Amino acid sequence: MSKVKEYINETVTEMTQRVTWPTWKELQSNTIVVVVASVILSLMIFAMDFGFGITGGEDATWKGALGFIYKVFI
Repeated sequence: MSKVKEYINETVTEMTQRVTWPTWKELQSNTIVVVVASVILSLMIFAMDFGFGITGGEDATWKGALGFIYKVFI
């Protein structure tokens, strides 16, 4: 039990005294970078899925993930 207590005390010390936390400005700017990168990546994946799904024609078995979703839910 003493090892668990020691571990918790060391963890608290590490997190409060040794870790360098980002400032509020840094956190905001990094969050914006992640959101923009996520949107760009999702648009690229959508465009590729849409493009490859269209090339199959009307009687194709695969029309992309959106074609599959439309077929299942609509």
